Amino acid sequence: MEIALLAFFTAGYFVLSGADFGIGMLLPYLGRSPEERGRVLAAITPFFLTNEVWLVAAVGFLMGAFPVLEGELLAGNYAAFTALLLGWVARDAGIWLRGRADRAAWRAGCDAAVVAGSWAVALSWGFVLAGSAGAPPPLLAVAVVALAGLFAVHGLALAALRLRGGPEGRARRPFAAAGGRTARAPAPGRTARTLAPGRTAYALTSGGMVLVCLAAGSRLPLAENLADPATLALLTPATLVLAPLLVASQVWLWRVLAPVRTG
Repeated sequence: MEIALLAFFTAGYFVLSGADFGIGMLLPYLGRSPEERGRVLAAITPFFLTNEVWLVAAVGFLMGAFPVLEGELLAGNYAAFTALLLGWVARDAGIWLRGRADRAAWRAGCDAAVVAGSWAVALSWGFVLAGSAGAPPPLLAVAVVALAGLFAVHGLALAALRLRGGPEGRARRPFAAAGGRTARAPAPGRTARTLAPGRTAYALTSGGMVLVCLAAGSRLPLAENLADPATLALLTPATLVLAPLLVASQVWLWRVLAPVRTG
């Protein structure tokens, strides 16, 4: 049960937050102007803090249920986790501070922080996951780049869903003074849908994220590093109560906040 709960929270984090970071990685491609990049970031702004709660739950459960393994993972990947945290802070700061000043240079700097931070997080997680999955040193760099690419494609799939008026592309609207002609979907949504159309792409990339997590977790000595029974007797029931609440809040958020209309 404890291993299943850890896998659930970890996979949930990578499926949800992985797409956020993927969008940040592709921000210059999805948004060609400051206004377009603002709309791209608006697609993830309501979600990224809630998505990060999944990592808090995963790390908290790892520390409680697998305390020895948690210390070994941190010690063995200290440099990667340091880069990950720095990139995470840079990405979040870029998103939060972007609208604080109405200057082109300020927005450009914040956009650069989002892109650089997102790439740092994706590459750092790629290193941790590839190393945990047992990738041999000659292939480690290739695996890290491939996993970062999965983050990017996953973000592209989410952008295709979020940057539209609905799942079938109902984001078109009449021009204000064009005699009834219909406007084309602006660049952010159109670009994403060209390469990752519809829910199918998001489902496939989500499945890829889950498989990567399972592959990395299967190589870890989880069963051998469980906490004592007294700790698990308190921790596991509490976590079983938390899990459906976290899922329910995520579903509610996705239903309440409609896709960003880019047209």
